[in-house]
Amino acid sequence: MHLAYPAVLSVLLFCTGVYGVLARRNAILVLMSVELMLNAVNLNLVAFDVWLSKAARETLHSGQALTLFTVAVAAAEIGIGLAIVLAVHRNSGTSDIDRLRDTAEGHDDDDPQAPTAAEKAEATA
Repeated sequence: MHLAYPAVLSVLLFCTGVYGVLARRNAILVLMSVELMLNAVNLNLVAFDVWLSKAARETLHSGQALTLFTVAVAAAEIGIGLAIVLAVHRNSGTSDIDRLRDTAEGHDDDDPQAPTAAEKAEATA
């Protein structure tokens, strides 16, 4: 099997993931697109590892070891990412990335007549 087949498939998967990250508004779909990009990298690592081990007659499969490390990092990323998305969804009621706002006070740049944090503190004192 030629190296071009898995490399082209990896490029297509990675481009699909990049499109998903840039075009989607739902946080869960963005996380799925990131996973798609990581799987494209894993496919590329294994394909080049097989190709290089045939060329060098080497038994040290470093590409497959890196793939296992990437799978472990991806599992941790999905676990923490989904926990953050669920916490944000519980607090704000949406997982739409465009509608999420910074929760810190004083970041109401789009509403010029909204009271600032200092005005709120004076009103409560």
